[in-house]
Amino acid sequence: MQRVGFVVFPNFQVMSFAAITVFEMANVVLEEAAYAVTLLSERGGLVRSSAGFSVETQPFAGARFDTVIIGASNAVEPVSPGMIEFVRRSMETSRRVAAPCTGAFVLAEAGVLEGRRATTHWLFARDLQARFPGLQVEEDRIFIVDGPVWTSAGMTAGIDLALAMVEGDHGPEVARSVARKLVVYHRRAGGQSQFSALLELAPKSDRIQKALEHAAANLRSGLSVDELAAAARLSPRQFSRAFKDETGQSPAKAVENIRVEAARLMMEQGRHSMDVIADETGFGDRERMRRAFLRTLGQPPQAIRRNSRAVA
Repeated sequence: MQRVGFVVFPNFQVMSFAAITVFEMANVVLEEAAYAVTLLSERGGLVRSSAGFSVETQPFAGARFDTVIIGASNAVEPVSPGMIEFVRRSMETSRRVAAPCTGAFVLAEAGVLEGRRATTHWLFARDLQARFPGLQVEEDRIFIVDGPVWTSAGMTAGIDLALAMVEGDHGPEVARSVARKLVVYHRRAGGQSQFSALLELAPKSDRIQKALEHAAANLRSGLSVDELAAAARLSPRQFSRAFKDETGQSPAKAVENIRVEAARLMMEQGRHSMDVIADETGFGDRERMRRAFLRTLGQPPQAIRRNSRAVA
């Protein structure tokens, strides 16, 4: 049995508890008590969440855990000396120490992120980098594993982090079974972006939304302005003007971003060659796809694939 210590503190964010359910469901899938989760806090007792209810916890004391996960909060909270001491001790006694979202600030305060790669919720990434210039913050990542230290983006990314742990402990089939029970996508790769091209566009009208949905569902098509305008039931001139007004982008740029996002996801899944990906996502050839990646992400496709393998 692997012991997991989950650390909470006053005003902890309830969504970070989602990671605990991953271990619970792993026990169900494995039909054994593979994981035992203990809620921890500095002094033990009841700890109030940001949602207003409290949970019972055990004090740090001298207990040892295979995995220690630092909970998150809706804001960056001050870190107590006792918390810093516990994190440093855990780095010596635990196999892995993890922190979703703002929990990364706790690890950074304890000095364990110095010289390491890390991520956090995109809202706090630049603040983390500014406060702790000795670490390398990669704000556009779902999760990152650097040695024994695991960090992730916020909210649902904690589920991906925990699924990756289960996969490492018990294999991909168990992790997939857990994901199915949780009704989530089998974990997003660590290198996957926190952002969505479609969500970033955020059109105001149903017509432009229908055009974007058509584009996402028909990437191998030419996706000309005429084709997208027909999907929106507008003239090409009306469509181009409305699209730019609502999204701030030209139709061509938006289509390129959607294609890049789809290609990036296929690369992270690691099942297809670059030629197949370029064809399936409508780029047609690898060179056109490479130029689009450089314009959009500042990196070639090969770098994206290497990075996703490194943090998967």
